[in-house]
Amino acid sequence: MSRRYDCSHPTDRIQGRNAAKAALSTGLLAVVPTDTVYGLAADAFSSDGVSSLLAAKGRGRDMPVPVLVGSVATVDGLVAGLSEDGRRLVEAFWPGGLTIVARAQPMLAWDLGDTRGTVAVRMPLHPVALELLAETGPLAVSSANRTGFPPAITVDEAVEQLGDQVSVYLDGGRCADSVPSTIVDLTGEVPRMLRGGAVPLERLRAVVASVQGVAPR
Repeated sequence: MSRRYDCSHPTDRIQGRNAAKAALSTGLLAVVPTDTVYGLAADAFSSDGVSSLLAAKGRGRDMPVPVLVGSVATVDGLVAGLSEDGRRLVEAFWPGGLTIVARAQPMLAWDLGDTRGTVAVRMPLHPVALELLAETGPLAVSSANRTGFPPAITVDEAVEQLGDQVSVYLDGGRCADSVPSTIVDLTGEVPRMLRGGAVPLERLRAVVASVQGVAPR
C-alpha cells in the first residue's frame, strides 16, 4: 500500500524523506517533486528497482532511465572524462533544467537499460529532491507517468497513473515549471542539443558557443 507525505509540513517532510529512503534501499519506488515535473525514482544501483520503474511506466529497456544527482561533484563519479565544454555547461546550469548525456564510468555496477555505455545525468533545482538525493546518492528517475500519457505536475496526477506500484509519494505541491529539461549530448566532438526544454539554445551558446542544435521558431 502506498504512503503519501505532504512536504509543506516539516514533520511530514522528514518522515516522507525517511520513508522514501527506506523504500528505495529495498528496490521499491518513490515519486518525488522536481523543478520540471514529478519524477518516478528508483535506486540507480538496484537492478530490481530500475526494472520495476520501467514496468510501472510501461516502457522497455530501449529507453534507459536518466539519473538525478544531488551535487555537481557527483558527476565525476558517474561520467568518464567529462569534457571542458561539458563542465562549463554543468557549472552554469546545475542545479536546474539541463540534462547531459555522456560516457558512463565503465566500472559502475548498475543497469539502467540499453544505454550503450552512456548515462543521462541532471541535478534538479528542488529542495525536496535535493534533500532526498543527499541521503540516497544517485537515483534513477524518469517522469512520473505511464508512457504515452502527460507527465505529472501534481502528486495527484502521479497517483492516478501509477497507483500502488509506487511505495512512497512525496507531495511538493504543483510543479512551478512543467517544461522538461533540455538534453545535451556530450559524447561527440562538440555538444549537441537533443531536446529543447527549460534551458534555451541561446543560453547554452552563451556558455559554450559550439553547441549544435536548432533554435525554435
